[in-house]
Amino acid sequence: MRLSDNINYAAKLIQDGRVVAFPTETVYGLGANALNPMAVAKIYEIKERPSFDPLIIHIADIRQLEALTNCRDKRVYQLAERFWPGPLTMVLPKSSKVPEIVTSGLPTVGIRMPNNAIAMELIQKSNCPVAAPSANKFGRISPTTAAHVRKQLSNVDYILDGGKTNVGIESTIIELTDTGCKILRNGIITQEELETILSIDDRTNHVTLSAPGMLKSHYSPAKKFMIADSEMFAMDKSKAGLISFSGKLESGFKNVIKVSSNANLTDYAVNMFEAMHLLEDDNDIDLIIAEPVPESGIGNAIMDRLRKAAYNWRQDLV
Repeated sequence: MRLSDNINYAAKLIQDGRVVAFPTETVYGLGANALNPMAVAKIYEIKERPSFDPLIIHIADIRQLEALTNCRDKRVYQLAERFWPGPLTMVLPKSSKVPEIVTSGLPTVGIRMPNNAIAMELIQKSNCPVAAPSANKFGRISPTTAAHVRKQLSNVDYILDGGKTNVGIESTIIELTDTGCKILRNGIITQEELETILSIDDRTNHVTLSAPGMLKSHYSPAKKFMIADSEMFAMDKSKAGLISFSGKLESGFKNVIKVSSNANLTDYAVNMFEAMHLLEDDNDIDLIIAEPVPESGIGNAIMDRLRKAAYNWRQDLV
């Protein structure tokens, strides 16, 4: 079928209360009609996602934002004008139209408008906002291709293949405060970019788990995963794979995947999860090591993902 026919088919499934995996600019999402609690419940079931972890709603028209939230703060529209469509999620007071299952019972809801033509057309033709976390098993590596979705989710109703995503990591998530905005999850949109619109609030407390990706463990491969450090140089790397950035640590590894040819942080973000998938699938290695990067700009988001991917394995080593 043509891509337009595939999108029409996927939209009809969503209208019928089914669950569809689809591409966004960040990662593949697992989408259902956000206003249909039974459909949203299938997302949790397919992902094996705990009910306390809220979902993000994806929209294709600013009028959908006005129906889903009680917030009329002019700052929301300033942010939307600057960053939408794009990888920015805003956590806002929800309206009564949003089912409790979407927000895990919280009074707020995360909303974004994806910068992906397939996703936008799918939402428009579905004629509803689409609730969609990443299309993977809960806590596992995020999917940046349709093949990654197929590897983890055998019971999704349909996978709309749009090729590889071009951002590669999940959206930046913020919530508005009295003095600016608070970053709940780092992404490709950096603090420095947000500060062109609002000041960053580092003082106001937020509700625990008010947005996806806030657990200590997330994005984790099935194989042991570590972040490179000085102790790595003394270890046996003959059955280890390296996610390489600078090219300086590659000696001795069984498999090396270089995520950037010129030490570009955007390249690391785009290719990081794909590298994790490739090394997870490599039968010749039993350990994955990722090279760290400086924690500034996009580096904050990269290190957030690497630390959460390594968290459970690090606990095992204590």
